[in-house]
Amino acid sequence: MIVIFDYGMGNLRSVWKAFERVGAPVKVSDQAGDLAKARGIVLPGVGAFAPAMQHLRERGLLEPVREALQSRAKPFLGICLGLQLLMEESEEDGPIEGLGLIPGRCRRFVTRLKVPHMGWNQVEWTGQVPLFEGIPSGSYFYFVHSYYVDPVEEGWTCGRTVYGEAFTSAIARDGRIFATQFHPEKSQQKGLQVLKNFSRIVEASR
Repeated sequence: MIVIFDYGMGNLRSVWKAFERVGAPVKVSDQAGDLAKARGIVLPGVGAFAPAMQHLRERGLLEPVREALQSRAKPFLGICLGLQLLMEESEEDGPIEGLGLIPGRCRRFVTRLKVPHMGWNQVEWTGQVPLFEGIPSGSYFYFVHSYYVDPVEEGWTCGRTVYGEAFTSAIARDGRIFATQFHPEKSQQKGLQVLKNFSRIVEASR
């Protein structure tokens, strides 16, 4: 079972329905016990960084999520805000401390282009990652965000996108930790392929 974690900030229904479309067994939950039993974990998110961290803290979910990430025992997929929360901190209303898995911070776009960055844009892969198997580099995905992640270690980045400047739009580590700034659930067939690949990674991890 893949657990889509509900911490009060997610576009849960669209992510849940997209996983169902690719035949993946999924459950939406806000219970730490379900997180412990899950074969794979999805952390979606739409909104601001500080309220998201506050919601995790108030629901007693902050440490269970950190433990799941730090153990790297289960495949994990962060989506949009779910990627940004993995950083040490964010400039948004901050600095605000994040989950601290990835050294670095979230930064606001400084560009003459319209912010938020909203709509379809290309993602160039910077390496071979199982999450993107069968998806050509340069494929278009759907974005909605005003902040982007800036990892200290280049090795975290597996996808880049240009919006005024190049930024990290996908990360991966150890074949188990993945996250995307774009929304796979809103990115039509290419996005569904990302979710299908994640479900296969979860299945293979048994």
